[in-house]
Parts: sequence; C-alpha cells; structure tokens
Amino acid sequence: MYRELETILKAAGDRNRLRILHMLADGPLCVCQIVAVLDLAQPTISKHLAVLKTAGLIEDEKRGKWVFYDLAGRIKKNSARRRLLRLVEKALAGDSEAGKDLKQAGREKARALAAGCSDESSPRSKVGVVSAGGRP
Repeated sequence: MYRELETILKAAGDRNRLRILHMLADGPLCVCQIVAVLDLAQPTISKHLAVLKTAGLIEDEKRGKWVFYDLAGRIKKNSARRRLLRLVEKALAGDSEAGKDLKQAGREKARALAAGCSDESSPRSKVGVVSAGGRP
C-alpha cells in the first residue's frame, strides 16, 4: 500500500496535474481543451496526463481523432484515490484560480462542440457520469 500511495501522491504533487484533476472532476475533456486552459504545450500536457494515468487517477478514451480524459472509473473502488480527489475538490472549492480553470474548461467544451471535437457522441456523456466530487 505504501508504494501505491506514494505513486498517487507523487502524481498529485504537481500544480498542473492538480489543475487537470480538478477540471476532470467536472467531466471529460479532450487533450486540446486541457492545452487551451493550461496554456502549455501539448507534449507537456501529455506527460502530465501519462503520470496521472499511471497512478490510476484518470483514464482515456479515443473517439475518432481525439483522445478524451476523465477520472478513472476504478477510483470509486479505491479509497486512497477517492480520498485524494475529495481532498483536491475541497481544497480548491473556493479558489479563484481553480474557478477560472473550470470556467475556461467550460468555454473550451463549447468551442470544441462547435468545431467538431466533442464528447457528445460518447455513451458516458449520455448517461450523466458522476465524478468523485459529485458533480455530473
């Protein structure tokens, strides 16, 4: 358990990865949407996403030419991961920068929908997946 917890904490121990986790608690995002919000290069975002995926905090789904990321479904079965995400959500609940990230992510979702990079075709988006934070 120590090694697993160490991996999870290391994955969450980066400001940009915390920002990604917080945004994904609001629902799945395409890599291009995460890049737009964080204003970092795509390879940098991909490295952050790989660390989070290795830690079992997120999962990806390829939809056509886009890859969407979401909180991992197995989080609900793992108390350490679930508690970490709850802690992140609570800690960032009133933070103005975190609020801006969520607003920007929402705008990016709307832009992507108009441009054809959308998660609307996903079966997950139609059933209203509830995140660890309780928001659909």
